[in-house]
Amino acid sequence: MKASKSIMIQGTGSSVGKSIITAGLCRVFQQAGYEVAPFKSQNMALNSYITEDGGEMGRAQVVQAEACNKKPDVRMNPILLKPTTDRKSQVILNGKVHAHMDAMAYHLYKPELKEMVRETYHSLAADNDIVVIEGAGSPAEINLRENDLVNMGMAEISDSPVLLVGDIDKGGVFASLYGTIMLMSPEERGRIKGMIINKFRGDVEILKPGLKMIEDLTQIPVLGVVPYSVLKIEDEDSLSERFSREREHHSKIQIEVLYLPHVSNFTDFDIFEIQEDVHLRYVMRGDSIGDPDVLIIPGSKNTIEDLVYLKNAGLDEQIVKLAKKGTRVVGICGGYQILGKKISDPHATESAIDEINGLGLLDVETVFETIKTTTQVDAVTKGFSGGLLELNGCSIKGYEIHMGQTQRLSGEPLTLIKTRLGETVQVEDGATDETGKIFGTYIHGIFDSRTFTEKFLNVIRKEKGIDEKDHTGLTYEDFKAGEYNKLADLLRASLDMKKIYDILGLKENC
Repeated sequence: MKASKSIMIQGTGSSVGKSIITAGLCRVFQQAGYEVAPFKSQNMALNSYITEDGGEMGRAQVVQAEACNKKPDVRMNPILLKPTTDRKSQVILNGKVHAHMDAMAYHLYKPELKEMVRETYHSLAADNDIVVIEGAGSPAEINLRENDLVNMGMAEISDSPVLLVGDIDKGGVFASLYGTIMLMSPEERGRIKGMIINKFRGDVEILKPGLKMIEDLTQIPVLGVVPYSVLKIEDEDSLSERFSREREHHSKIQIEVLYLPHVSNFTDFDIFEIQEDVHLRYVMRGDSIGDPDVLIIPGSKNTIEDLVYLKNAGLDEQIVKLAKKGTRVVGICGGYQILGKKISDPHATESAIDEINGLGLLDVETVFETIKTTTQVDAVTKGFSGGLLELNGCSIKGYEIHMGQTQRLSGEPLTLIKTRLGETVQVEDGATDETGKIFGTYIHGIFDSRTFTEKFLNVIRKEKGIDEKDHTGLTYEDFKAGEYNKLADLLRASLDMKKIYDILGLKENC
C-alpha cells in the first residue's frame, strides 16, 4: 500500500478552470515520476465515458486519467449525475445506474453516500503516490454545505490541502476569491494553502499590486497567474467557451452539430477541431442550420424532448430539406434514434411522451427499455454504398451508452461490432439509407478512429476539389498527449511548483 499524498483544486465558481488545472497538475506530477490519479467524488455532466469493464464515469476524469497515463477507472468518479430534466437526474454510483432522483431526494440521500465515497477514495489512493482531487462549482454555496461530498466535505474526507482557483477573464476575480474564503468556516479556511489566478491576458506586472493586497487580506499566498491559452483539450461541460466564442474560419469543409437542449458527449466531435481545412460550428438555440457539407445530430440524455425541440424550432424541416438535396446527415446515439421513423418510451424512461415520430430519414424504430447498455466495442464499418464504398472495412473503437433499443426495418447496418467488453460477438449496429449519405450509429467515438475519419473527409475533399490528406502523421492519442505536455509546461512556467510540492510534503523531482 502506498503512502499517498493528496491535493484538492477548488474554484470560486463553475467553469473557472478547475478541470484543466487538475489535468495539468496530474501531468506535471506524472512527468516527475510519481504514480498519479485524478478524483472527483461527484460530477454532474452529460459527457460520460464507458470503461473497459462497462462502468460509466464523467468525461473530465477520463481526460485527467489520460494526463496521468492511466486507464480510466470508475473509482476516479464514484458519483455521476446526468440531468434528464431541469429537476431530475440519473444517479450513477461506481459506474452503474442507481436511480433517478430529483434534487431534494438526492440531497437527503447524500449522507448515505459519504462512506462509499470515503472507501472509494482510499482504495484509489492506496494505488497511487498522489491523488489530485477536483471540486465542483463553488465551496461557498452555503446552502449546500451540510452533507457536502464534493468540496470542503471531500477535503475533510481525504484530509487534503486546497488550492483555490479564480478566473480573472470573467472579471471580479479578487472579490470572488475574497468572498469565497470569507464565507468559509475558520477550519475550512485553514485548509486553503494557496490561490491561483487563471486565464490572465496581459502584463502580469500590472496585476502584482492586486496580488499583494489579496494576500494581505486573506493571509493566503497566490501561487501563480496562469495565462489565458487555447489548448485543444476536452472541455468539462456545456458552459465551456467553445459554444460562445466566434471562430474566424476560411475552411473548405463545413461541419455543423446541432446543440440540443440535453446534448451529451459533444466531445465526439473534438477530432474535427484539429483538422486545418475543417470548420466545426455548433447550431445553438435560435440559430438556423447553414449549408454544411455534414450535419450531425449528437447524443442526447432526453431524446424525445430534444426531438420535440427540433420540431418546435422548425429545425426538423431544415434537416429533411438538407437531406433531400444530398447533404450528409449523421446521427450518433440519440441522434441516430431521431433520424428514425418512430421512438417509443413505454416505461417513461426518459419522458412523459409515450411515442413520437422521428425524422424518417432512416428506416429504423426505437423503443426505450429500463436496462442501460454500457459497453466498450471494437467494430468494422460495412454499410456504406455509392461514393462512400471505400469507407467500408475501417476498424472502429468506441463505446455505447443508451437505454433505447433500435430495430432496423430495412437497409444495411453501418457497422458490425466484433467485441463488446473484450468478448467476441457478431452484432450489427446502426443503419444507412440507400445513398449512404445518411447514417446513424450507437458508437460514441467513431470519429476518433483516424483511418475512418480521414477517409470520410477525403471523400468530401475529392467532391469539392480539395487536396486529399494521406493517412500518416500523429494519431489522435498522440495529438492529445502533446496538448497535455503543453499544459504541463504552462503550469510549470506560471505556478510556484516548489511551494506546491512543499504543500504536498514531497520533493520536486526533476
